[in-house]
Formats: sequence, structure tokens, C-alpha cells
Amino acid sequence: MKAYVRHEMGVLGWMEKPEPVCGRDEAICRPIALCPCSSDVHTAWEMDGAWLKDITLGHEALGEIIEVGEEVKDFKVGDKVIVPCTTPTYKHADIQDTPAADAGGQFQGICFSNYSDGTMAEKFVVRAADMNLCHLPEGMDYEKAIMVTDMMTTGFHGAELCEIKFGDTVAVFGIGPVGLMAVAGAKLMGAGKLIAIGTRPNCVAIAKEYGATDIVSYKDGDICEQIMALTNGRGVDAAIVAGGNADTLGQAYSVVRCGGHMANLNVITGVDEFKFSYLQSGAGFLAHKTINGGLCPGGRRRAERLTSMVVADRVDPSRLVTHRFHGLDSIPEALQLMKDKPRDLIKPIVYID
Repeated sequence: MKAYVRHEMGVLGWMEKPEPVCGRDEAICRPIALCPCSSDVHTAWEMDGAWLKDITLGHEALGEIIEVGEEVKDFKVGDKVIVPCTTPTYKHADIQDTPAADAGGQFQGICFSNYSDGTMAEKFVVRAADMNLCHLPEGMDYEKAIMVTDMMTTGFHGAELCEIKFGDTVAVFGIGPVGLMAVAGAKLMGAGKLIAIGTRPNCVAIAKEYGATDIVSYKDGDICEQIMALTNGRGVDAAIVAGGNADTLGQAYSVVRCGGHMANLNVITGVDEFKFSYLQSGAGFLAHKTINGGLCPGGRRRAERLTSMVVADRVDPSRLVTHRFHGLDSIPEALQLMKDKPRDLIKPIVYID
């Protein structure tokens, strides 16, 4: 079968791979819609390792099941499904006391295009199908459904990690697709003042739609000074990092009030260390601020819960889709767009029709 792979760092292309074999608790799907992600960009152009050679890219997908293993009970051939980007094994002992995404080791639950082939192919395998797949509701818009797989669960996780309470003041650093979902998630969890840090006009407009009350831009001066002014010098109850660079972590931590929370969702590459100045760190991390972070929760129930919120019109994640492509052969163009990040881009989608 045909698959789009990372041959080596910065060298991508189509490759003929063996037909996938379906395990006892697995399902094989053909993609019906795919989305390239910034994580695919990291994998393809910024990360290196022997385990990544010739790996099939992609982890945001809707699929149609074409084969199921004999132990799969809740899904059948022909079902259309939402495929979470995080698909834990559920068979490792760590599952009893570790977040599912990290059972067996950090990121082990996020196997697509990391430890096993991803979804940018004519067919792909989903492990632990009954535990990981989510039925696509009848008539649900594909552009809404595919945002559940990664962008929505990741952005909402930032709000969860910050334990946002009703009336909290929240800052979201970076309002790309994950940051925009963090804004939406923070509002749904009860944020009062909701500060979004970003500059692109289309992202700013959608951030306001999702609940941002204030917009901060580096073009208007020091970001931290602006946030402190908006909070009368108190700082925010929670800061969610969904973009930026190695310096952003220190900025976010510095504007969190004593006893507040900071969460990092951003994958930062190309650096060996993160530095916090003495003042940024609250005199050496002595301000009772909680730092948390993690890649997104996955699995079936997570996807079902988020899908129910979309169906109930609590949030419309399809607002993130700005570019549309058709056909498997358009994957390279869509992925390159994600790398180049033109100013009008938020998320591209590829319809496999």
C-alpha cells in the first residue's frame, strides 16, 4: 500500500509498504479525512532517531473500518470512526497509576508516527480498538469531528491541568489551533477574564468568538507588563502555554500569581535547556506556583465526551479549518503548508475522496 513517510530528517516521500495485519483487538481503517499537525512538522523536519526512519506520518484522522480483530466487540466493518491521536495499550501495569498516555513510558500512548506507523496512508491500524475508537455520530460534520482527535483534546487539557475555577483570570500564550481550543476550554471551565496572546488577525477574531476578553500582542510592548497591567499587578490565576519558544515558559510563569497554575502544551524543539530568570522564577520557585504539562489524553471515552460537547453546540472546533485539500496525493502540499505557516493558516484538512 502507499504511505507518506519520513525517510530521514527533512527527507519525505511516498513509499510502498506491506499491507497492515490486523491483531486480535485491533482495527484496520481507511482514512476518510486527515489533518497535518505541527507535531508532524516536528517529526519530519526537526527530530532525529533511528526509530523514525521510514515511519508513516500522521495522527489526526477520521476513518472507515475495513477489518476488525476477533476480540473487537463494539465496532464492525463499515463503521465510520473518530481516531484519537493518543491510543494507549491499556495492557501495561502503569495504567493503574499513570496517565494513560504515558503508561509504559513517556509518550508511549501516542504511538502514531512515533513508535508505529501513522495515518497518512491508504490503510492504518488502530490498537485496542474497543478502548480507543469513537463512533462518528450520524451526520456530524467531518471538520468538527476531526478536531476532536487532537486540537480539542490538547487545548482543553491545558485548562484541565490548570484546574480553572469559576471567575479565574486566565492567560493563553499562543493562539494557533491548540491555543484557540485552550481559550474555548478555559471559558467552558468558568474563566472570567481570559487573556489571549497572539497577533494573527484571523486567530484573534476566533479567540474572541471562543471567549477571549482581552488580546495581548508583542507589537504593543512587553507581553508580561501588559498582562500585569490588565490584572492590576496581581497576575493571572492560570497560564496556558500553547505556543511560543523557550522564553515563553519563563514569561508565563512570571505572570502567574502566588499559588496559581501554569500548564505547558507546547512542543519546543531546537533547544537543550529552558532558562528562568531569578525574578521570573519567583526568587527560585518559592511562590507556591504549580507547573504541569503533558500531551493530550486520548482513548474512546475522552473522544466520546468531547464529541458530545460538539454535538450539543457547546463549541464549534471547525472554526479552526482554513484550508481544504482533496485526495491522498495532496498530503505533501497540506503538510508543507503546516511547515510554512502562512499568515492565514490555522489548520488544513485533507478529504480522502
